[in-house]
Amino acid sequence: MYEPIRTKSVHSTPAAPDFPHRTRDEELDLQLAGHLAALLAVTDELRGPSADAELDAAAERLSAEVARLRGGHAPVRAPAGAAGDRAPLHRRAHMLAGRALVVAASRADTAAAILAAERMDAHAAAPAAPRELSAAR
Repeated sequence: MYEPIRTKSVHSTPAAPDFPHRTRDEELDLQLAGHLAALLAVTDELRGPSADAELDAAAERLSAEVARLRGGHAPVRAPAGAAGDRAPLHRRAHMLAGRALVVAASRADTAAAILAAERMDAHAAAPAAPRELSAAR
């Protein structure tokens, strides 16, 4: 059976009458920074051992956007990944850029939306991994 709570909440104090909540804009900033940071991690992994000026420039722009959204705190950068199958990484990066684009549009953040859309286009245009053809029976 239900028994009413008899003690005061630990979240209510005279200095802070209610539990602190973030505003919608703050929540969207956090979401956008998270999606862009994840995209940055995949971009760093895609950079690989060979130098790629386009991916390097994209990583720097992503890093600057994440830092802006986090109030100047630079994101942690991953070391460049090893050479291997890059097609799954491009698909993941495309998906993350799409998520970032949705949040940026919801937030009305033009700079982040443009960056996310550019990254979506770049990863969609990346060469796909060769697929095996099945034998016709």
